[in-house]
This record gives sequence, structure tokens and C-alpha cells, in this order.
Amino acid sequence: MPLAIVPFFLIGLQHFTYPMGSRLLDRLWELFCFAISLLGLGVRIYTVGHVPKGTSGRTTSTPKAQELNTTGIYSIVRHPLYLGNFIIWVGIVLLVRSTLLTAACVLAYFLYYERIIIAEEGFLSEKFGAAFAQWAEKTPMVIPKFKLWCKPAQPFSWQVVLIREYPGFLTITASFAALDVLGARFYEGRWQLDWMWAAILCVGLLAFVILRTLKKMRIIKRPQNPATQTSVPEA
Repeated sequence: MPLAIVPFFLIGLQHFTYPMGSRLLDRLWELFCFAISLLGLGVRIYTVGHVPKGTSGRTTSTPKAQELNTTGIYSIVRHPLYLGNFIIWVGIVLLVRSTLLTAACVLAYFLYYERIIIAEEGFLSEKFGAAFAQWAEKTPMVIPKFKLWCKPAQPFSWQVVLIREYPGFLTITASFAALDVLGARFYEGRWQLDWMWAAILCVGLLAFVILRTLKKMRIIKRPQNPATQTSVPEA
């Protein structure tokens, strides 16, 4: 999906300008959008850190689940990882400051994930019947209902987060750096990466290399967890 939307970004950048012609204001807006995307990453980190082994995975085949995961963030929203992805996506899209691009990307996002959600929830409904129906009836799909909060059944695990989410920060930093370069190209007519994004991108690359190496060497690995509770297999 990201590759399919690249042309829309290029169209949106055709009329890219700095706010009031100020590079400083543009940088402040970039940092604001970056903070939004980091919030989305934070939602993913919190979700993944509390889920048992074998849950909320990046499955591309038939979903699997032994039990429903309805505690923690799953007690206030049925698809927290998709919510986190959406917030990350919004931060990136807002960087361009194009109403048409934002509307198109948000629509594409919901059309894309709607199909996935329907398939996953159809599977869970068939397997868990009334239990799933009761949880789904009171728990919103993607907009959290905080008064339903229930303490997570699993303790938070940084090992799990580092193993599963280490590419996320690099993806975000690379996206912002690329859009900064394209913005400068369309507005100033030159290919240039701002020093701030160059530094942030270097941090993202360094973190990615270190964590990937530690994962491959099994220096960081998922702690043993006897629990078998599972949840919607999100991406």
C-alpha cells in the first residue's frame, strides 16, 4: 500500500511551501508531525510489550488464536496495532500539508484495513462465538473507550518490544527524511537533507543495526511465558 500511494505524495508535493516562507516554522511543523508518528509507535510498543507469545503477530496467512486477549489496551480498543499504524501514518501525511493528500491517504488506509479487520473478526467470531460477540459489542474497533480500561494480564516486556518493533523507528525517521528532501526539491529546487533529519536518520539507522544484530545473535530474546492467551493477529 505505501508504494501505491507514493504518486499521491508526489502530487501533493507539487504545491509544497514553507509556512509563511519560513524554514524555521517548517521545521517546527515537521517536529510536531514527527511527535504524532512517535505517539503511534508508542501505542504499538505498549501493545506489543504486554501481549503473550504468539499474539498480535505479523501474519500473512490464516489467523490463529487459542484464546481472546481482552485485557490492557485490548480492553479499550479491538485493534490497537492498527490504531498505532494509523497515528504513525497521519503524522507522515500531515507533513506535506495537503488537504487532498491527507483525505486520500486516510480513505485508502481505512479501505485497506477494513478488509483485514473483517477477515480477522470473522475468524474470531466463528471460533469464539458469544465470547467474541460480547467483547466486540462493548469494545470499540479503533477509537479507544478509556473508561473500559482493564489492567493487562501480562507484565510489560522490553525484550519483546526490541525484538518485534526495532524496524519501526527507522521506518518513521526514513520517511520523514525522504519527505524533507523532496520538500526541499519541490520548494527550493535542490536536493538537500536538513542536518536535523540527517542526525535523526543516523540515530534510527544505528539503533536498527544494533538491535538487529543483537536479535540475530540471540543476545536479546523473548522471555519464556507459559501463558497461552492470544489475540487478533494484527500487522
